[in-house]
Amino acid sequence: MERRLSAIAVYCGSSPGADPVFADVARQLGTLLAQRRVELVYGGGHVGLMGTVADAVLAGGGSVHGVITRALEAKEVAHTQLTSLQVVSTMHERKSAMADRADAFCMLPGGFGTFDEFFEAVTWTQLGIHAKPCGVLNVGGFYDPLVELLDAATRERFLLPAHRDMVLVASDPEAMVDRLSSWVPLVVDKWLDRAQR
Repeated sequence: MERRLSAIAVYCGSSPGADPVFADVARQLGTLLAQRRVELVYGGGHVGLMGTVADAVLAGGGSVHGVITRALEAKEVAHTQLTSLQVVSTMHERKSAMADRADAFCMLPGGFGTFDEFFEAVTWTQLGIHAKPCGVLNVGGFYDPLVELLDAATRERFLLPAHRDMVLVASDPEAMVDRLSSWVPLVVDKWLDRAQR
């Protein structure tokens, strides 16, 4: 069943990365969001893949809502041309504000901050804090090792198969947005009972 996504939070690097394909796919995703009239919610920066995806949405006539901390804004990394920019005090507030505004989450290549923000959103879906789809845009095989890790965690019974399947994976933006749109919330308890352990 297709669901109408009004806003997607995108987590990605504040660096463009070594391979030009990362920026190409970020640009494609931004263009697609503008075409589908899905608001981009992101970390508010103008640098790296963050800036690339935001600029592509804006160039396509779409809406971009940035959320940035005062400390990062003071370092002049804030994007000043956004539809709206929300300045908050802490990283915790930033993550909460982005999660509240978005109805889906997508991770592009990035580093520690990208991983942290995305997996917090995944965990909140797993725990039932929200019921929102989470997808990994696996550009050029960048996240192949992560997919292998999730599969290993499932085999070793740290993740239930249904929870592993919550992390949607696609290699191109259109497939990713389609998968996020067709996601059906799980009704699986996070906790294993004694017999399942």
